[in-house]
Amino acid sequence: MFSHIKTSKKNKDIVFLLTRKLNLGTENIISRVALCYSIAQGRKQVLGSAKDSSGKEYSKVVLFGQYLDYYLGIVALFYDIHISDKDIPKYIKMHIDDGLELLNNEVSQNPNIDGFDFLADKINIGLSKII
Repeated sequence: MFSHIKTSKKNKDIVFLLTRKLNLGTENIISRVALCYSIAQGRKQVLGSAKDSSGKEYSKVVLFGQYLDYYLGIVALFYDIHISDKDIPKYIKMHIDDGLELLNNEVSQNPNIDGFDFLADKINIGLSKII
């Protein structure tokens, strides 16, 4: 499987800024949100298009904690691959990088938003799609 994931060099600073701005917890929480936010946008990543890996490094335990299987399952379902597929770490890395950039753009356009309001808004949008 994999032991570590590294963001791009550009996203090392972005994850720090988003962590401070949104105040949702540690940097690994923002990276989890970024992963899911990218996938929720329906943005399929193309293998081989990953950015550099010179940024923030997370062990899989730090990044996902006790929820590793859930996150692996989300990625596997999104790409219709098996949970043990060798490419899952690449997809995770690409979605974290993509999601961090998406979050950064959105937060930059809404400078007064805080983490709770941001998440509440996204949950509301998600619920409205299934109700």
